[in-house]
Amino acid sequence: MDRLALTGFLRALARHKLYAALNIGGLALGIAVFLVLGLYVRFETSFERWLPGASQIWLLETRAADDNGPEARQSTPMALWSAIARDLPDTLGTRIDANRAIVVRDGIGVNETLAQVDADFFKLFELPVLEGSTAAGLADPTAIVLTRKTAAKYFGTASPVGQSIRLVYDGVSHVHHVIAVVADLPRNTDLDDFGLFARRILTEDPADDRYRRDHEWNYGGPQTYVRFASEAAEQRFAAALPALLARHVASETPDDPTYHIKIVPRRLTSVHFDTPGSRLTVTTLGTVGLLTLLLAIVNYVNLASARAGLRAREVAMRKVLGASRAALLRHYLLEAVATAAIAALLGLALAEAGLPLVNAAGGLALVIHYGPSHGVLLPLAALVLLVGLLAGAYPALLLARFPAAAVLASARAPGGGRAGARVRELLVIFQFAVAIAFIVGTLVLVAQTRHVRAADLGFRRDNLLVVKSLSSSSLSDGQRDTLLHHFATLPGVRAVSAANTVPGHGFFTSSSNFPVPGLAGDGPSVDFFEVTPGYLETIGARLLAGRLFDTAHRGDFNPNAKNPKGTNGPLRTNVVLNRSAVAALHLGSPQAAIGKSFGGATPKTVIGVVEDLRFDSPRQVVAPTLYSAVERNPAMVIGVIRFSGDPQAMLAAAREAWLQDAPEVPFQAETANQALDKFYKRDVHTARLFTIGALLAVLIGCVGLWGLASFNTARRVKEIGIRKTLGASSADIVRLLIGQFLRPVLIANLFAWPLAWLAMHTWLAGFADRIALSPLFFVAATVLALVVALGTVAAQSLRAARATPAWALRHD
Repeated sequence: MDRLALTGFLRALARHKLYAALNIGGLALGIAVFLVLGLYVRFETSFERWLPGASQIWLLETRAADDNGPEARQSTPMALWSAIARDLPDTLGTRIDANRAIVVRDGIGVNETLAQVDADFFKLFELPVLEGSTAAGLADPTAIVLTRKTAAKYFGTASPVGQSIRLVYDGVSHVHHVIAVVADLPRNTDLDDFGLFARRILTEDPADDRYRRDHEWNYGGPQTYVRFASEAAEQRFAAALPALLARHVASETPDDPTYHIKIVPRRLTSVHFDTPGSRLTVTTLGTVGLLTLLLAIVNYVNLASARAGLRAREVAMRKVLGASRAALLRHYLLEAVATAAIAALLGLALAEAGLPLVNAAGGLALVIHYGPSHGVLLPLAALVLLVGLLAGAYPALLLARFPAAAVLASARAPGGGRAGARVRELLVIFQFAVAIAFIVGTLVLVAQTRHVRAADLGFRRDNLLVVKSLSSSSLSDGQRDTLLHHFATLPGVRAVSAANTVPGHGFFTSSSNFPVPGLAGDGPSVDFFEVTPGYLETIGARLLAGRLFDTAHRGDFNPNAKNPKGTNGPLRTNVVLNRSAVAALHLGSPQAAIGKSFGGATPKTVIGVVEDLRFDSPRQVVAPTLYSAVERNPAMVIGVIRFSGDPQAMLAAAREAWLQDAPEVPFQAETANQALDKFYKRDVHTARLFTIGALLAVLIGCVGLWGLASFNTARRVKEIGIRKTLGASSADIVRLLIGQFLRPVLIANLFAWPLAWLAMHTWLAGFADRIALSPLFFVAATVLALVVALGTVAAQSLRAARATPAWALRHD
C-alpha cells in the first residue's frame, strides 16, 4: 500500500468512525478470544514435551490379559522392571514410585513428595541441573537430588550439595546426602510435584512385610518408563514382552498362580489426554476459539460488503484514472490486512487485560510470551495476514468488479444486488447458528456442572472429614487407635471410623475376579475394600437390603480366623455389596442377594447391600464393589469423622488433637466436599471458559447485526418514506424491518439445533452421571437469541419508522 493509499485508508477510518469501530472492534474481540484459547490449547498439548527426548520415552501400562478386565492402569507391578532388567539388560528404564516422606523440623513433621526411582532415572528424565551433577545417577543408595524449591526450603541460600538431609519414609528414618539440585518440575507435566529424588531399594527378606509388594506381580505399584532410540527398538521390546511375562508372572505369584496381565507401551507425550474428558475439553475450547475468530471474520465481510456500495464511485474514479482490477484487488486486500493488523494490536491488548480473568475462571496460569522462542509475535503476524486475506477477499472482489460507466451514470450507488443481499443474509444465518449453538452449549455445561455438584452420591458428603495422614507408615497401630479415640472425644463429633476407601478416592484400588455358582469362568471383576465397624454408618451409606457390619456378629470380621469349634468346611466371610456388584455377580435384586454366597474356595456371604457410593469422578461408572470388615487398621487406613457445626472449626480441632498425639507426622485432612472437588474442577473451569467465549461470540454477532441493520436501514430511507406516504404506520415499518432481520435468526435454528445436539450429546456421553438433553435448552437458546437480535435492531427500526415522510423523500 503506497503512501497516498495509506493516507486515504486512514482518512476513511476517521470519516466513518462507526464503521471503523464495528469492524476493528469485532475483529479485535475475535482475535483476543482466539489468542487466549490458543494459549490454553498450546499449554494442554505441551505436556511432557519440555523434556529432552520426550518422544523416545514410553510409559508401560498394565491391562487385563484378556482385555475384558478393568481399564488400563498407568501403574505396574514393582517386579516388572526387575524382570526387564534381568531378561532385557540393554533396555534403559526406571520406575517412579511416589512416596510421602517426612522431614522433621523443630519437632514438627513436614510432608514432602519423594520420587523413589532407579539408578538410571536421570538418563531418561534429563531434568535441568542447577547445581551439582546427576551424571553418576543414583548408583549410591544414600544419594538424593532436590528440586530448587525444596533446596531453598531446607537450606536457604546455602549450597545443599554435599550436605545431609534426614527423611522418614516407609516407617524408617533415612539419612541422604545431596548430590545435585534440579529445576522445579513445570506446570505442563503429569508427574507428581516431586521435591526429592532417591533410589528405590527392594527388600530381599521374605519376612519383610514389603517383600510380596516388591516381588509378586499381583501388587500394583510404581509407574515404569523405558526409553528407545527408535520406533523399531520399541517394537522389538513390545514383541518380547509376552514371553517375558509368561516366564515370570505365574511363577513369581505363588498365592495366585493363575494371575495374568498384559503390558503395553504408551508414548509419554500421549498420556496426558488419558484423563476422562480432557481431550474433549481441549477440542471444545479450541473449537470455540476458532469459531469466534471465524465469526469476527464473517462480521468483517458482512459490514464491508454492505458498505461496498458507498465506495462504488471511488472505485469508478480509480478505474477511470487507469487502475486495473488486479491493482484494485491488491489495494483493498491490503486495506483488509491493515485493518486486521490494527485489530490484532487491539486484540493483543484485550488478551493481556483479560488473561487474569481467564486464569481465575479456568484455574490456569497462562502467560503471553513475546520472545523469539514460543513467542506470540510471529504467530500473530501470520494470523494478521491470514485474517486479512480471508476477510478482505469477498469485499475486494465485490468492489473491483463494479463497472465504472454504470456507477458514474447512476444516481445511486450499487448495493451488490439481490445476490449481495443473499450472501449477507447467509452470513448472518451462519453467525447466529454458531451463536445459538454456543448458547445451548453454555446452558448444558452450566446445568451439568451444577448437577454433579448436587447429585446424590449414595452417602452424606456434608459434615464429613477425611483424615488421610492416618495411613502414615510412621504411625504405630497403637497411635492410630489413640488418634481415633481422641477424635471421638472432640466437641461436635458424632462418629469416627476408618477404612481404605473414602470420598475423593483412597491410596489404591484392589480388584479381583470372584467365581459365581452357576456361572462359567472366573467370574466378574469386583473392587474390594476393608472397613472398620461403623464406617458405612459414619459416611451415611444408604442401606438397600439386609444389614451392615456389627461387632455382635463375629462372622462379620477377621476372615483369617479359624473356624469356630465344632464346625467344618471353609471359613465364610460376611460381606456388604454395592448395587453394581449385585448386578455384576448376577445375584438378582438387592433383597434377593441377601444370604447368597460366591467366591469359590473362600466363599463370601452377602449380609447387606448399599447404594453405589460415588467416591470419585462423575465421568466414571461406579465399579462393582465389595466391602469386608476388619476390627482395626485396614491396609493404607484413612480416618473419617462425622461432625456437626463449622467445618473449619472441626478441621482446626482435629489438627490440634493430631499435634498432641503425633506431632512428628504431618497432619493431612480435608472435608469430603474438598476431596470430591478435584473431580469437578476441570468441568467447572471448562464451563466458565466456554461461557466467556460464547458471550463474546454472541457479542460479535450482535455487533455485525447492528452494523448491518444500520447500513440497510439507511439504504431504505426513501422506501420507508414512500410506504408512510401511502399509509403505512410506524408499527408497520417496525414490523417490516424487524422481520427482515429476525428471519435469518429463525432460520439459523435449523442449523444450530442439530449442531448443538450432536456436540452436547458427545460431551455428556463422557459422564456416567449426567443430565438429560432436554428440548428446553434449545428453546431457551432460541428465545434468548431472538431477544438479543430484537434488542440489537429495534433501535434502528424505530428511528427509521419515526422519520417524517417529507424528510425521508428528500434524504439522499
